Formats: sequence, C-alpha cells, structure tokens
Amino acid sequence: MDTPERVETYLAGQPEPKQTDLRQLHAQLLAEFPDCRLWFNDGTNEDGKVVANPNVGYGVHTITYADGSSREFYRIGLSANTTGISVYVLGLEDKTYLARTYGASIGRASVTGYCIKFKRLSDINASALQAAIRHGMTVDQTG
Repeated sequence: MDTPERVETYLAGQPEPKQTDLRQLHAQLLAEFPDCRLWFNDGTNEDGKVVANPNVGYGVHTITYADGSSREFYRIGLSANTTGISVYVLGLEDKTYLARTYGASIGRASVTGYCIKFKRLSDINASALQAAIRHGMTVDQTG
C-alpha cells in the first residue's frame, strides 16, 4: 500500500466528527503545499512495538542528533489522540515560539513547544492554526 492509501485508510478509520476535522486539515495542507512530501507513520518502532499514535506527516526537515547522526522527518504532523487532534510543528529551534505567538489567539487548544492539541476544529481559531502550520512548513532549518 502506498502512502496516500495508508493515509486514507487511517483517516477512514477515525470516528466522526474527528474524521471530518482530520480530512479538512489534510485537504488544507495538500491544497496549500501540493508538492510537499507526504508521510505516514503507523506509530510502531522497528520492533513493531506501539510507541506513538499513528500520524500523517507533511514536508521534510532534517533531525540532527547529539551523536552527530541525522535523518529526514516531516515538518508538520497530524494525529488523532484520545480526546481530539494533535498538530505537530517540528524543526523549530525556539521551543517557546508556538505558545508565545499563537497561544493567546488560537482558542481552546493546548500549545506546547511543538504541539497544538484541541478537541474540535470548531473550538479553535482556524486562521491561527493555519498560520502556525504555514510557519512550520516555510521556516528555514535554523528558524
């Protein structure tokens, strides 16, 4: 199964209304960044053990580890969680940026150094979320 098929299977497996919200975010990301790399992570590690919620990724950035090794990973992640939806904005050096910039305006969401978590799209300011996503997709590797 290729990545778009895996993403579709994942989205189709989500309960409503979460499925509709996830599909809306997925469509917005693909519309705004049509040439971005699409990822699907099933949440398991190399041993097949579940270590995270499955997630859809968009774009590419390079993660560099303390030992000097590196690997490619997505810039924006989209995931269902037990209470709603998580949007991950990865690759930001300033771990206070999301909370400082969007925390007060985004609405009923929890904003951490790299994650914006909310129950429903209707609970948040969609423009603020889209601005955070746009920043994450376009910031350079050091920004």
